[in-house]
Amino acid sequence: QVQLVESGGGLVQAGGSLRLSCAASGRTFSRYAMGWFRQAPGKEREFVAAINWSGGNTYYADAVKGRFTISRDNAKNTVYLQMNSLKPEDTAVYYCAADPTMGWVINVFEYKYDYWGQGTQVTVSS
Repeated sequence: QVQLVESGGGLVQAGGSLRLSCAASGRTFSRYAMGWFRQAPGKEREFVAAINWSGGNTYYADAVKGRFTISRDNAKNTVYLQMNSLKPEDTAVYYCAADPTMGWVINVFEYKYDYWGQGTQVTVSS
C-alpha cells in the first residue's frame, strides 16, 4: 500500500508561483511513475503532468506546458510540481497519483494510477 500526501497549495495572485509537494510512503517509490491531476469546481478531473521513475521523461498537458515543471527526488520519496505564471483558470484541487506497475512509462489516464493523495487546493485570484 502506498500513501501519498500533498502539500504546498494556497491562495496566490495571477502571475505568481507555487510549488506543490507529494510525499510518498514505502520503500519502492523510485519504481513508480508519478502524475499530477487537477479538478476545478464543476469539471472533470484532468491530467496536468507526469514523470517516469527515473525523472528522465516528463510530459505535460498543453494548458500548463512552459509554465509548470514536474520533478522528483527519489531519495526523499517526493514528487514536486513547480507552478509559475499562474492563471485564474489554474484554480483547482491538485492531486498526485502513483503508477506502481510500469514505472518507466508516462501515463495521462487516471485509470493507470493505483494510488491517489487527498488533494491540495490551489486558488489563483485575478
